[in-house]
Amino acid sequence: MAMSQDLRSPDAAPNARAWIVLGMLCFVYVLNFLDRQLLSILAKPIQDSLHVTDGQLGLIGGLYFALFYCFISLPVGWLADRTHRVGILALACALWSAATMGCGLAASYAQLVASRMAVGVGEAGGVPPSYAIISDYFPPRRRGTALGLFNLGPPIGQALGVAFGAAIAAAYSWRLAFIVLGSVGVFAAVSVLLVVREPPRGGLDPAQASDAQAKAGFLPTLRMFFSSKVLVLAALAGGATQIVTYGAGNFTTLFLIREKGMTLHDIALYYALVVAVGMGGGIFVSGRVIDRFTRRSRQAYAVVPAISLTLAVIPFLGFVWAPTWPVALAFLLGPTFLNYFYLSSSVALVQESVAPRQRVLSGALLLLVMNLIGMGVGPTFVGAVSDALRPGNPAHSLRIAFYCLLPVYGLAIGLFVWLALVLRKEGARPGATPA
Repeated sequence: MAMSQDLRSPDAAPNARAWIVLGMLCFVYVLNFLDRQLLSILAKPIQDSLHVTDGQLGLIGGLYFALFYCFISLPVGWLADRTHRVGILALACALWSAATMGCGLAASYAQLVASRMAVGVGEAGGVPPSYAIISDYFPPRRRGTALGLFNLGPPIGQALGVAFGAAIAAAYSWRLAFIVLGSVGVFAAVSVLLVVREPPRGGLDPAQASDAQAKAGFLPTLRMFFSSKVLVLAALAGGATQIVTYGAGNFTTLFLIREKGMTLHDIALYYALVVAVGMGGGIFVSGRVIDRFTRRSRQAYAVVPAISLTLAVIPFLGFVWAPTWPVALAFLLGPTFLNYFYLSSSVALVQESVAPRQRVLSGALLLLVMNLIGMGVGPTFVGAVSDALRPGNPAHSLRIAFYCLLPVYGLAIGLFVWLALVLRKEGARPGATPA
C-alpha cells in the first residue's frame, strides 16, 4: 500500500519499465517523423522526376496531408480513449509505413498525393495514444521531462531522414529511400505489441484515479476542449508556431540546394547535424525547463515558448539572408533550437488539464488544431508565394517566401502571451483540476 502511494506521488520516480516504454514509443515517433519528412528532404529529385512546382509540393506536404489527418484523427482518438491504445498505435505504425513505401512507387503526382495522404494515419493514430500512454507511466511532475524526451522523435527522425534519405537518394534513387525507410516501420509495429503493455488509465493521478476507467464520451470531450480558453489558446498558439516550423521546414532542403548551393551529399551530413543538435537540443531542454518552472507558476507553459520564439527571430532572419550555405547553417541552429519549445509545453499543459479518460482524444484535438493550421497553412502558403513570385524573381522566390513568415512569429508570440495572462487569471496549480 505504501508503494502504491509512493507511485501515485506527483514527484515519484518512474520505474524501469516506464523508461523502456518511453524508449519504444520514441522510436516509433522517430519513424513517424522520418517517413513524413522524406518528402521535403527529397523535394529536389522529386521535382526533377515528376515535374511538380513549389506550390504543388506545398499542397502535398501541407493542406492535403492535414485534411486527411483532420478526417481520421478524432475518430481514432475517441476509439483509443475507449479501447486498447497500444494496439491502435501498432496498427497506425504499420499503415503509415506501408503508405511511405507507396510514395516510392508513385509514378505520377496524383499517386504521390494519394500515398502522402495515407501517411497521415501516422500522426492521427500514432501520437495521441502515445501521449496518453506516457501520461499513465509517468507521474504528473515527471511528465514534462518524459514528453520532452518523447518529442525528441521529430528531430531525431528528421535528422535520420536527412542523413539516410539524402544519402540513399544520392547513391541510388529517391524512390529507394522511401521504400527502404518505410519498411522499417512494419517491424517496429510488431515490436510495439511485444514491448509495450497497456497501462491503467489514470493510475498515477491520485485525485482522478477513481474516475479514470470511465468511458470518455466523444461530444462531452469535444465540448470540454473547445469551451476551455486555456486549451483552445494552447492549440492556436501551437498552430501559429507550426505555420513557421512546417512552412520553413518543408522547403529548407530545397532552399539550401537552390539558393545556397548545397548538394544532397552536403545535406546528408551538415544539415542532418544541424537538425539533430538544434532541434533535438531544443526539445530536450524545453522539457526540463518546463518541469522546473511550472512548479513555481503555471504561466511557464506559455511564457517559456513566448520567450523562445522571440529569441528565434533574429537568427531566422540571418539564415534567410546568409550569402553562403555554411553561414546559413550556422544561423539556422538558432531557430532550429528555439522554435520547438512550444511542443512539450503545449502537450504537457493539455495532458495535465484534462481527465485521464479524455487524454487521447484531447491530444488528438490539440494535434488536429495545430496541424490543420500549421501543416495545412504553412507549406501551402510558402509554396504558393514562391510560385507567385518566381516569374519576377526566379533565383530568390523561396527567400522572399521565407521572409513572409516573419509576421507569423509575431502572431504566435502574441497568442502565447495571451495564454500566459489567462493562466495567471486562473491561478491554478498544474494538474490540480481537470478542465
